[in-house]
Amino acid sequence: MTYKTGSIGEFMQWTKKVVAEPSQAAKSAKNWFDSEATAEKSLGTKVSAEAMVKLLSAENLALLQVIGKGNVSSVRELAHMVNRKESNLSRTLKRLQEAGIVSFEKGAGRMRAPRLIARRVTLDLDLVGADSTVSVKQPAQA
Repeated sequence: MTYKTGSIGEFMQWTKKVVAEPSQAAKSAKNWFDSEATAEKSLGTKVSAEAMVKLLSAENLALLQVIGKGNVSSVRELAHMVNRKESNLSRTLKRLQEAGIVSFEKGAGRMRAPRLIARRVTLDLDLVGADSTVSVKQPAQA
């Protein structure tokens, strides 16, 4: 997703420019944020739409459904449940964590239990430009 960070003053200058010359809007980012941290919090992920499509393969969607049931106590147990090698599964889980879809709960010793933290992933694919977006929705914290 293309976005821009800047101050309110910079956003105001850009808005005036677009009002005066609407064609300027097509050349600029559609989303503005005051900082990178705010952008990351709002957008939820830095994963590109293309990478997210690959990450959400049929096999990985089935994996997420198993994790979502919450009965998994470790990566090793999950590997047995879904019949995948633990090393490959660990790499996939790391990518899912980076995308904001799963997290890990510490268990006994060095065990980590994968947990589903996102409920919905939305892909907005721009088929003629470079303005595709990914949004990962996590439930509101209680």
